[in-house]
Amino acid sequence: MTKTNNIREAVRSRYAAAATDGPQTVTPCCAPQQFGASLYLGTENADDIGIADSLGCGVPTQVANLSTGETVLDLGSGAGGDALIAARRVGPDGKVYGLDMTDEMLDAARQNALTAGVHNIEFLKGYLEEIPLPDNTVDVALSNCVINLAADKRLVLAEAARVIKPGGRIAFSDVIAQADMPNDVRADMEQLIGCIAGALTEEQFEQYLREAGFTDISIEPTHAVHEFANAAIIKANLKG
Repeated sequence: MTKTNNIREAVRSRYAAAATDGPQTVTPCCAPQQFGASLYLGTENADDIGIADSLGCGVPTQVANLSTGETVLDLGSGAGGDALIAARRVGPDGKVYGLDMTDEMLDAARQNALTAGVHNIEFLKGYLEEIPLPDNTVDVALSNCVINLAADKRLVLAEAARVIKPGGRIAFSDVIAQADMPNDVRADMEQLIGCIAGALTEEQFEQYLREAGFTDISIEPTHAVHEFANAAIIKANLKG
């Protein structure tokens, strides 16, 4: 547990600072255009509240095929940008949960939802490895560059499968490590916080998804974020 707690505290501290000092504090190892709000340029949500504070590596809401009335979980919801997009798409008959472990981010997300006048959304405090929702609660799980920060990624994906209804789905953006990533890069905690060293390889990600019960797995690289890593869109369906 010490290693897990150390990783959580390192990530929590950096993302708490990002909530108060700005998203530029989170990605010291990468060029700004590879992460964050710039990735939303050209989408209908580029100017939505919360997007300016995005720390993601993609736009998962663009590929989630959200429908009116669905229930959505945003894993690692940060300032709430993606969760707010999802809440509008599922409409008043739908529901969105945003999950984050950082009080400062949760405060920002709740204020953004209040400012936006979006009421079908609830922000929860918790860990990705211990999702505070019952089994079979949501139709869709989203995540934007957060799985790579988790201490136990296998457990995170198993927990996602637990709370998704049979036949539900995931739409993630995340960092995928190349198989030849050097050990010294992986060992660098500063780069872990910046989304690189903690990333799974494509083979590992697919393995953990299959173990959790997902099928129809698709991992599509979108752009390079580091010499040894790419951003990717990950989609899969949970067995019915």
